[in-house]
Amino acid sequence: MKNIATCLWFDDRAGEAAELYTSIFKNSKIKHTSYFGEAGKEHHRRPVGSVMAVDFELDGRGFTALNGGPLFKFTEAISLQVMCESQEEVDYYWEKLGQGGDPKAQNCGWLKDKFGLSWQIIPTAFTEIMNGPDFERSQRALGAVMEMEKFDIAAILKAAAGK
Repeated sequence: MKNIATCLWFDDRAGEAAELYTSIFKNSKIKHTSYFGEAGKEHHRRPVGSVMAVDFELDGRGFTALNGGPLFKFTEAISLQVMCESQEEVDYYWEKLGQGGDPKAQNCGWLKDKFGLSWQIIPTAFTEIMNGPDFERSQRALGAVMEMEKFDIAAILKAAAGK
């Protein structure tokens, strides 16, 4: 669906976040940046000419990064999932998105980036096992990933096989 996009509320680092995210993901771009003006200054209290919002795409999916002020913070109640075909992809996204984030927030494929946004770095092999017909196999894989920070595809497959 092209008519649904995600809006991410930042205090004042929306531009920096959009630049980072578009530098990490292939087929991504910043589409438009809008700026605060005099209109509404009594409410937004931002310097005229500072970044208000950035519309961008990550691999073709639409996002808006909004500088809304310190009122709201990201929580683990929402996260962005990155589906990975290989261990190299898992390692790449884990390293790039986790850089500068909270190391204590790295668990079971989840991490927080330096802006506090939660990401799940998930190998497609794991989702295939979890969505497969063999309940015991999926439970063995699930047990393995519950002990991991960053997902290890070889270890997940080994656990799923009962080895």
